[in-house]
Amino acid sequence: MGLAAEDCNETSWIESALFFAGFSGQPLDVLLNRSQPSKNYFKNKSDFLKEPIPETALQGIWNLFYQVKNGTGMMIISPYGGRMNDIPETETPFPHRKGSLYSIQYEVSWMEEGEEVSKRHIEWARKLYKFMAPYVSKFPRAAYLNYRDLDLGRNKNGNTSYAQASIWGFKYFKNNFNRLVRVKTKVDPSNFFWNEQSIPTLSSLQENLN
Repeated sequence: MGLAAEDCNETSWIESALFFAGFSGQPLDVLLNRSQPSKNYFKNKSDFLKEPIPETALQGIWNLFYQVKNGTGMMIISPYGGRMNDIPETETPFPHRKGSLYSIQYEVSWMEEGEEVSKRHIEWARKLYKFMAPYVSKFPRAAYLNYRDLDLGRNKNGNTSYAQASIWGFKYFKNNFNRLVRVKTKVDPSNFFWNEQSIPTLSSLQENLN
């Protein structure tokens, strides 16, 4: 790949927040500005890997990145391993520490408005995600909750279905999903708190069975 030390930049977490927000080199106070200086559209997807990406696949990834027009494509790789390998899947709701080599966030962002423009960039993200399928986790193909991906499905107006939610729930939480459903049923049985991919209650499972 030709990567050299001078291509890398070691930084603090808060300085990385400036970088990803497009404020590199500016004072930290800029993050306190709640107004949006410009419109920036983006699409995220994610994966977890247990093995390194083979060299042949890296060439395919490069070819896909050359297809991005009037936008910015990124693959953000976050290393796992080390102490994280000592934390079993059932220790916390987040199950992806043990056995994961790294996670990947796929992102494409663009400034231009318009439905056709958005469609083109979103389809590119989906194409990259499809290309990566042979190299990532399987059964389920895991995903990271904080990189919310509505391609995996969504609740409809608060009518959370266990069957529907399990599609993304097991990707985000593996078998911890069922534990979270029991907790949700206990603390919020009426499903007052919900979002596009929130945890359902056991009552939704019962309704499906009926």
